[in-house]
Amino acid sequence: MNKQQLKQLEADLWSAADKLRANSDLKSSEYATPVLGLIFLKFADNNYRRHETAIHAEYTKLKGTRREKKISDIAIEKCGFYLPDHARYEHLLNLPEEKNIAKALKEAMKAIEEYKPELESVLPKDEYAALTRTDKTLPNQLLKIFADIPANTTGDLFGQIYEYFLSEFARSEGQKGGEFFTPRSVVRLMVEIIEPHGGKVFDPACGSGGMFVQSGQFIAEHRKELKGAESGVYVCGQEKTRDTVNLAKMNLAVNGLRGEIKQANTYYEDPYASFGAFDYVLANPPFNVDDVSLSSVEKDKRFNTYGIPRNKSKVKKALVGKETVPNGNYLWISLFATSLRAKGRAALVMANSASDARHSEADIRRTLIEKNLIYGMLTLPSNMFYTVTLPATLWFFDKAKTDDKILFIDARNIFTQIDRAHREFSEEQIQNIAIISQLHKGRREKFVQLIDRYFAAGMERLIENQTKVEPVSTQLLEVLDDAAGKQAVVGLVKQWAGLNKLQTRYAQHREKHADEAQVSKKNMAQQQLREAFDPFFSALHEGLKHLDKIVRHHEKQQAEDARAEGKRGMTDRKTKALKTALDELHDEVKSAELYYQYIHWLQERFPNAEYEDVTGLCKLANPAELKEQDYSLNPGRYVGVVIEEDGKTEEEFVVDLLAVNDELTQLNGSARELERVIAHNVLQIAGGE
Repeated sequence: MNKQQLKQLEADLWSAADKLRANSDLKSSEYATPVLGLIFLKFADNNYRRHETAIHAEYTKLKGTRREKKISDIAIEKCGFYLPDHARYEHLLNLPEEKNIAKALKEAMKAIEEYKPELESVLPKDEYAALTRTDKTLPNQLLKIFADIPANTTGDLFGQIYEYFLSEFARSEGQKGGEFFTPRSVVRLMVEIIEPHGGKVFDPACGSGGMFVQSGQFIAEHRKELKGAESGVYVCGQEKTRDTVNLAKMNLAVNGLRGEIKQANTYYEDPYASFGAFDYVLANPPFNVDDVSLSSVEKDKRFNTYGIPRNKSKVKKALVGKETVPNGNYLWISLFATSLRAKGRAALVMANSASDARHSEADIRRTLIEKNLIYGMLTLPSNMFYTVTLPATLWFFDKAKTDDKILFIDARNIFTQIDRAHREFSEEQIQNIAIISQLHKGRREKFVQLIDRYFAAGMERLIENQTKVEPVSTQLLEVLDDAAGKQAVVGLVKQWAGLNKLQTRYAQHREKHADEAQVSKKNMAQQQLREAFDPFFSALHEGLKHLDKIVRHHEKQQAEDARAEGKRGMTDRKTKALKTALDELHDEVKSAELYYQYIHWLQERFPNAEYEDVTGLCKLANPAELKEQDYSLNPGRYVGVVIEEDGKTEEEFVVDLLAVNDELTQLNGSARELERVIAHNVLQIAGGE
């Protein structure tokens, strides 16, 4: 299953499941746990099914001998689960509707827990009865929906489906959802920069375990680069809410991660003896908590090593011994720093205000800077989280850093809008930001490798698009029968024919530079290759715009001819289909060109394939510059501001404006015609003339 198929499967499963909830009286919070439990059950069943033949073969082989084992013990050894017949997905799916399916699901979950003690009291059971409150068939309908997950779907794909559902439930719950889920793209960026592999990973506010999942996926994707080194991680998470702990435990099981999740309040409990115990720390803690007891944390070395946040005013006598920490942000920041081993790395999400906080917090920040613990700071765009709309900042610690500078990145203008209220990073945007850190570390080869991947992906997309030009050209000729229209179609075909030369050029580039060891030479060759593509895209866009103009003129002429004959000026089906096909071609060209735009973006900012300060994007600040800014860690103070244009020429802007105006004129005309028809019909119904 490729990425696009997985994305479609996730969307289809969510759409079907959410429609069922919409027709019930269930809140999202009541629905989430049992649905995630069914995804877990399907995962366990698929996993068991893959090993079932081997399990039964070994059971039969050992039966009656001194080495005889229970079938459940063999199953646990082979695949981590034992599912008795009444816990199998197909059995539950095929139960008659008159059966109590909610009860059957409860018994299935109890059976899985019985043979896997680490999941004891974790899986949903009584929650399935709540699903039947308004519709007795709801559990059965959900079983049918998740039966669509293919039988050969493996653990990593199940993990992604589970994470997708977590994100959708978090989005639907808004503020409350953000308490257990950090958006995947933010976590992925954090992981790409601290690069966890080999050792122990700690998340003291782990929510549903997303930080651990992305760490595991990072290791899986980069295993070849690690060259056989010990790359696995053991994860340790703590979370104060029992329901969220259960979500995290299921998430770990689905993703095949080794580790443990404990219920604990991090301010007052330390179940892992975390001081200096971890190789990596990743977290998105709660912001601006102001009710933490000062007496409980001021003598705790996890929090006091670099200083304790205190109120600036003197405490009243009546409140002595009852004081609280004015803001918990720096408790978390200190915790991450003190939890690291000698060469440990950390990444955390923190409120923007912490970067410039004053008084005792400023003293702690200065100490962290002077101890050379902070590797980098990255400002996120607004609307990336479900709990806060204001931008947050990512803090990065590295106890093994080799210089005394801090890398500042301002990523506020890098995002993909997913709906009116939420944004995310695309995979390419994550890589484009993370490569800044790689260049800072001197890994120039990573830069040219990324450019190579973009060239390959862009060329693949262009070749796919080229196959769609001929059908669109045929549609154009059916509609545009005048000389100008035919000439424009010929021009479109000719422009696409230019791709053949670029394919040859790209093949020659790959053959010549595939084994090029010198980064500078490869970088220069990549820039020359990208320049060869620029005229192709310019000509393509001009041709498509010209065709759009001709189609609009044709549509306008049709409307005028119809009105002259006393008919409604509506667009015919062929023209509508043609406009749709042209829009799709525009979108496909843009999607292919996007990879070349990423190449251009990277090469323009880092022309020598090495790190350099870029106004408005990144700055490597030295101790003197930090002192000059009063030890602020706000990236905006260092990187500066650049005013970016939309990239359109005055002529292009005018053309686009006229196109919108033509469309508005046509829509207004159609509205007036519909208004006349409605008024006439009302009079007819009323018996008027």
